[in-house]
Amino acid sequence: MHIATRRAVTAALFASTALSAAPVFAQEAADEAVDANEIVVTAQKRSESLQKVPISIQALGTQKLEELNISDFKGYAQQLPSVSFQSSGTPGNSVIYMRGVASGGDGNHSGSLPSVGVYFDEQPVTTIGGNLDVHIYDIARIESLSGPQGTLYGASSEAGTIRIITNKPDTSGFAGSVDGEINTVKSGDIGGKIEGMVNAPLSDRAALRVVGFYRRDGGYIDNIAGTRTFCGTTLYDAGGAANGCLRDGISMNNARFVEKNYNDTESYGARAALKVDLDDNWTVTPTVMYQNTKSNGSYGYDDSLGDLQVQHFFPEYRSDKFIQAALTIEGKIGNWDVTYAGAYLDRKTFSSSDYTDYAEAYDSLYESVGGLAYYFAYTDALGNTTNPAQLVIGSDHFKKLSQELRFSSPADKPLRMVAGAFFQRQSNDIFQDYQIPNLGPLMSVNGNPGTLWLTKQHRVDKDYALFGEVSYDIMENLTLTAGVRGFKYDNTLIGFFGFGRNPGNGYTDTPYNGAWSSRTGVAGCFTTTGDRLRNAIATGGALTFAPGAIPGTPCTNLGTWANGKVNPVQAKGDGATYRFNLNWKPTNSVMLYGTVSKGFRPGGINRRADVAPYAPDYLINFELGWKTTLAPGLRFNGAVYQQEWKDFQFSFLGANSFTEIHNGPDARIKGVEMDLTYNGGGLFFNVAGSYTDAKTLQNLCIIDDPTYACTGPGNMISAPKGIRLPITPKWKVSSTLRYTADMGSVKPYGQINVAYQSKAASDIRTAVYETFSGNVISPAANLGDLEQFATVNLAVGADIGKLNLEFFVANLFDERGQLSRFQQCGSCAQRGYVVPVTPRTFGLRAGIDF
Repeated sequence: MHIATRRAVTAALFASTALSAAPVFAQEAADEAVDANEIVVTAQKRSESLQKVPISIQALGTQKLEELNISDFKGYAQQLPSVSFQSSGTPGNSVIYMRGVASGGDGNHSGSLPSVGVYFDEQPVTTIGGNLDVHIYDIARIESLSGPQGTLYGASSEAGTIRIITNKPDTSGFAGSVDGEINTVKSGDIGGKIEGMVNAPLSDRAALRVVGFYRRDGGYIDNIAGTRTFCGTTLYDAGGAANGCLRDGISMNNARFVEKNYNDTESYGARAALKVDLDDNWTVTPTVMYQNTKSNGSYGYDDSLGDLQVQHFFPEYRSDKFIQAALTIEGKIGNWDVTYAGAYLDRKTFSSSDYTDYAEAYDSLYESVGGLAYYFAYTDALGNTTNPAQLVIGSDHFKKLSQELRFSSPADKPLRMVAGAFFQRQSNDIFQDYQIPNLGPLMSVNGNPGTLWLTKQHRVDKDYALFGEVSYDIMENLTLTAGVRGFKYDNTLIGFFGFGRNPGNGYTDTPYNGAWSSRTGVAGCFTTTGDRLRNAIATGGALTFAPGAIPGTPCTNLGTWANGKVNPVQAKGDGATYRFNLNWKPTNSVMLYGTVSKGFRPGGINRRADVAPYAPDYLINFELGWKTTLAPGLRFNGAVYQQEWKDFQFSFLGANSFTEIHNGPDARIKGVEMDLTYNGGGLFFNVAGSYTDAKTLQNLCIIDDPTYACTGPGNMISAPKGIRLPITPKWKVSSTLRYTADMGSVKPYGQINVAYQSKAASDIRTAVYETFSGNVISPAANLGDLEQFATVNLAVGADIGKLNLEFFVANLFDERGQLSRFQQCGSCAQRGYVVPVTPRTFGLRAGIDF
C-alpha cells in the first residue's frame, strides 16, 4: 500500500503544478451560464456569478458531477478540500466537518447538533446522527460554503454549509436522459446503476421534471469464520475471593454468517418537481423526493484479521428511507423579490448490529475477578449462565418541518438588503435495544425479555430566527456588507434508558438485573409521587410507576417531575450571530475581500443526571480572500483564515460506554484554501487544496475544570494544550486533468483525477482512566491514526452526438485509504475497524440524451 501511495502522490504531482482549495468547476448549463466558464450560485440568497460572491465557496456543476461520476456524499466530499467526515462507512451515517471544526464523536442520536448545515434546494435537511446521503443525479450544482454561515443559514451552519441544488423544470421544451453503469470491485462483487430524467412541458407556464434511479454497490469485505470463548469457571483464592477464571465456558462461532463480499448496498428512489408560473411575477414549485437505501454487513474491516476481513456473529443490516415534500413560492411585491420555502422531511432508519466486541472486551477486563460469568448476572430463565454476546437493534424516526420567508431588494441598487424569518422543528424517536439472546426475564428490562439495556426517547429541537443582511456600495468598486441573525433555540428530551429492575420483594431481590446495576434504568424511574424508585425503596415510599411518557417503555427516568407528571428535560437559549464583509474590485477581473463572521451551535441535554447539560459553542472567523480571472478561462481563487472556536462541544463514550457531551476548551484554527482552474480549447485543468492547522488553546480535562488545570481527585489531562483536533488532515488536495478532442459529431476524451490527504488523528484524547481497572489508557493510540493516502481515477470515452460511452478505473492503484476508524465500545480497544476507500473498481458507463 505504501508503494501505491507513492505512485498516487507522483501522479498527483504530475497532474498538478500548484496547491489550491475550493475547487470551482465550470457549470455549463445554458440557463445558468453567462459564458462557458461562469457558474452562477445562490449562496447569498441571490443568483450571482461565483466570481462576484465575496465568500469562500466551492462548487461542482452538473457537467463536472457527471464527468467525475459522483453519485453520493463520499464522491463529492473527496473533491471538496475543506470538507472532512467521520463514519462507520454505512451510507447515510457520516458526520460532516468543515475547516477542521471537529472534536470527534459528534454523531450520537442524543448528542450535539451538527456543525455543518446541509440544504436540498431551499430547504435544510441537516439531521442528527448522520447526514442525508442524497443520490446525486440531474443536480445543477453542489455548493460548499466554508466558514460560519450563521447569518443566512442558522444554527447548524456554524462551520459551513453544503447546498445540493437540483435542475428545475423547464417550459422551453421536452428533454430526457438515461444513464447506466456496470462495475466490478477488486476481490469483490459486481455493482451498477441506472438513472433517468424526463422534463415535460405541460403548457407555456408549467413543466414537470421527474428523476428516478436504482443503484447497487457490490461488497468487498468478507465475514470470515471465527469463534469467541468466554470465561466459565471462576477461580478463587484462599480467602474465597474471585481470583481469575478458566476460559472453559461458553463458546460461539459465526458459521451462519460467514460470507464473502459482506457489505453490499442497494438503493433506489425518485424525485419530482412541478413548476407553475402563475403569472409573469409569481412561480410555485412543489417537489417530492423519496429514497430507500438497504445496507448489509460491516463497512469497516478489522485490521487485526487482515485486509478487508471481519469476524461478526449476529445479523448486520441497515435500512434508511426518507421522503421530503417541499414547496417554494417565488414572486415580487413591487420591485422586491419574495421567497417562501417550506418542507417536511420524514426519515426512518432500522438496523441490526453485532456487539460481540463489547462482551469480549468486558469479559477480558473482568477476567481477574471471574469474567462476565461471575461479575455480571447473564443468566437464562432457569438461572443458568448464558452466552454474554450482544446485538443491537436500533431505529430512528426523524422528522423535520422547516419554513422560511424572506424579502430581497433590487439587486441593481447601491443599497441592497435580504431579510427574513425562519422556523424549524425537528424531532427524533430514538430506539436502541441491546439484546442478549436467552437472557432471563428477571435479568432483562421489565416487559422486554432478552433486553439487557433499552433506550427509547423522544427528542425535539426547535429553532426560531430573524435575519438580515445589508450591502452598500461605498464606491462603484467598494462594497460593505453587514448582517445579523437573532435566534432562539428550545431543545427537549424525554424517555427511558438503562437496565431493568428485578421486581421481586418490592424491587429488592437480587440480582437487580443482568448487570447488577442498582441505579441506572428502572431504578431511576419516577413513581406516582414524583420520587425515583431507588429513593422510594430506601424510604418506604410508593412503588407504583407514573405512566411511561414514551410508548413501549416500562417507565420514565429521563425527565423532570412537575405538576404531578413527568416533563421533558429542557435546554434553551438565545443570542445573535453576525457577518461583516468588505470587498474591493480594483479591476473587473480581480476581487479582494475581508470577512469577520460568527456561527453557533445550540446547547443540549445529557441523559445521565450526574452530567450537566452542555452549553452552546461559537465559532468566530477572520478571513481574507481573493477571486481573480487571470485570462479567459483561467481562474485563481483563495482565502486565508483564522477561526476561534469557543468552548467546543465534545462527545465521547464515558463510563460503561455511555455517551457524554461536554464543553471542551477553546481551539484556534488557521488555514488556507486556494484553487486554480483553466477551461478552454478542449482542455480542463483544476488543482485544489487546503491547509488546516487546528489546535486546542487549553488542556482538555477528564473532569470539567474551568481553569483547565485538570487537577483534583480523579482528574487529569485528557488532551494537552496545543494538540491537533482530530479527523481533519493538515493537507488535502484534489486535481482533475481532462482533454476533449473535437472531431465533429464525435468527441473523444481522457481524464485523470487525483485526490490526496495527509495523516490525521482519529481521537483527540491521549489519556483517560479505564473505569474498572483504574489504568490510564490512550483512546487516540488505541484507535490509531488515519494514515495519509492518495487515489487516482482514470476515464476514457467519447460523446457521439447525444450518446456517451465511457470506460473508467476508480482507485487505480488499489490504495487502502482510511476514511475513518472506530471501535464498537469505549473499552473495545482489542478490535479497531478501518473504513476504507472502495478498492480498485473497473466500470463501463453509457448514457443518452433525448
